[in-house]
Amino acid sequence: MQLMMYIGNDLIEAVPLNEELVSKPGYLGKFKRMLKEKYADLIRESSVAPDFLVTDITPSSRLASGQS
Repeated sequence: MQLMMYIGNDLIEAVPLNEELVSKPGYLGKFKRMLKEKYADLIRESSVAPDFLVTDITPSSRLASGQS
């Protein structure tokens, strides 16, 4: 599972997450604040606000085995 930060259509960074802690209050916010601070200059230069997406990119066993 990852938290992905986008500005427009550009993926800026993806941060790995602990799936068991995602529902804990403040867990995702900690990473979002860190990414916003890290890329503050890029965000200021952009005309759009950053977007965040949580995704699980682990392939399912069904797809990994070639079934669809």
